[in-house]
Amino acid sequence: MKTVILAGGLGTRLAEDTAVRPKPMVEIGDRPMLWHIMALYAAHGFNEFVVACGYKGEVIKQYFADFSHHNADWSIDLATGERTVTHQRATDWKVHLVDTGADTLTGGRLLQLRNVLGNETFMVTYGDGLSNVNVKALVAFHKSHGKLATVTAVHPPARFGEIEISGEQVSRFSEKTQTRVGWINGGFFVFEPGVLDLIEGPESSLEKDALERLASDGNLMAFKHEGFWQPMDTLREKLALQELWQSGNPPWMKS
Repeated sequence: MKTVILAGGLGTRLAEDTAVRPKPMVEIGDRPMLWHIMALYAAHGFNEFVVACGYKGEVIKQYFADFSHHNADWSIDLATGERTVTHQRATDWKVHLVDTGADTLTGGRLLQLRNVLGNETFMVTYGDGLSNVNVKALVAFHKSHGKLATVTAVHPPARFGEIEISGEQVSRFSEKTQTRVGWINGGFFVFEPGVLDLIEGPESSLEKDALERLASDGNLMAFKHEGFWQPMDTLREKLALQELWQSGNPPWMKS
């Protein structure tokens, strides 16, 4: 099953990082966000990706063009320029890189991938969010209900520390964890090919056009994920992800 990663947005709220590269190429540790997302899926056995490129898509293409070079040890004879690979760290991913336009909306990007996706069930997620969602369980849930689409529902991260009060005494304090009430769109979708028929063109929004219609028609189901989920919309969120990565035990790398 192919996984589409929407990687064409401008990322204006991370302007210092995205002036020279698309947001999915902003690094967490020494790896771009895009790699972390792919590693998450690959850990569950899904290793074929379709990257919907847009803004500064050439940076993404260059990264994968040089991927083997940067993931190998090699020697060079400076007299002849001859290079010899001495150790190759294999990554069994297949990556399709498709330019879907700089100004295309999310639905339009998906529509341009129809030929690559074929007539098969496929997954979609955003190029700026990480989670420890169980992708195998997500796919199994989607197959069980027989509807056109599944969205992973998550609890949003709290902007402020959460406290519980009994009388005037604080009984529980939790500093900026996820809220425990309310659900939002967390990405990590599973779609049947029929979803593409609901998208009219490059100015179509996946969320406003396709998902709202799917919901009103009873064709959108929610996979409720209670675990870790974190977008990277702001510098604060980027630094939070950096800190988790540097801890040596980032939650999105758990199966």
